[in-house]
Parts: sequence; C-alpha cells; structure tokens
Amino acid sequence: MIACIRGELFFKSDDRLVVMAGGVGYEVFATAGCLNALPETGHQVLVHVYTHVREDALLLYGFADEAEKAIFHLLISVSGIGPRLALTILSGISTAELAAAIRNESIARLVQLSGVGKKTAERLCLELKDKVQWVPDFPEPRRGAVATRQDELWLDTVSALVNLGYPQNNAEDAVRMVVADADDPVALTLEKIVRQALRLLA
Repeated sequence: MIACIRGELFFKSDDRLVVMAGGVGYEVFATAGCLNALPETGHQVLVHVYTHVREDALLLYGFADEAEKAIFHLLISVSGIGPRLALTILSGISTAELAAAIRNESIARLVQLSGVGKKTAERLCLELKDKVQWVPDFPEPRRGAVATRQDELWLDTVSALVNLGYPQNNAEDAVRMVVADADDPVALTLEKIVRQALRLLA
C-alpha cells in the first residue's frame, strides 16, 4: 500500500492533485485542508495518502497530516461511509471539531456537513465516540491552510509537554488555555505555546 508520496506538485484543483514522483504522475483526491496547505505547482511536496483498492480501480486519497488520515480511517469504518464521503466530511470541518462533535454527540453540528444525515450522524457518535478520545478538544481553528498548521502545532505542543513528563490531560488543558487567551492564535509558535503552558503547569 502507498502511505505517502514525495515529489513535485504537478497539478492541483478544488478536489485533487497530481504529484510527479519517479517519472510517474500520481492522482490524489484530497481534503480541503491538504489542498489549501500545498504550495504552488512546481514545488516539492510530501502528501500522506490512503490507498483504496476496488475491483475496477486503485484510488489515492490525500491528507494534510497523519491525524487527518487517522480520522479518515475511523470514518470509513462506519457503515454507510465510503472514502469519498469521508473526504467530504473532513473538508468541511477540522479534525479537532469533528472529534469534539462526535464525543459530545452533537447531531445538530454533524448534520450540517455535506452528505451527513441524521442517521449517519447518529452512527458516527455511536461507533466512534470512544475511538476519538485521543484528539485534543481545542477551540475551533480557522479554516484552510492556517487550520491545518494550527492542528499540527497544537498536537506537537501537547506531545512536547507529555515528553517533559506532564500528564496528557494537563498538557491539553494548558495548551487550550494558552490558545484561548491569545490575541492572535495564528501568530503563536511552538516555542511560545510551550513557554506559556509551562508557566500554567508550574
């Protein structure tokens, strides 16, 4: 199975991209977060992908990071949700907000997503509530490329604090407070969040 592709970005549109690697152009259907985070064509990129094998096709789906890919795996494990719908869901909501909506059984929020009806929303909550506990419940990030970078930044910051010996829950709470109190969350860096979070944890 193909897990990731590194190469030159040859083409990108509203729903897919093509990466040239080893003289081969790989077509990848991707989430909005993945596409928004990409540079202009001609630049080198690394795309996390899921390989979906059907009798009549081999399709690649791309993600902004491993967390988004992991959520995708959970989504397609739910009855009635295929790869294309899972991709659509992830293009309409951040991984953090999606996990929070599932944990809190927020049917009203889930049915706002394209392709998700009440029954599908209920299945998501029933089958995935206990499986998305690992996703930090941060305030809703901004959309697009900034959202992708923030999601990664927050996850990296929590990981850094856990590596320093702080409990996961305490680390998440501290980072959440730092982000919530920031005048401009987009301007935060890993170093700034860690430094302020350490003050709160001290």
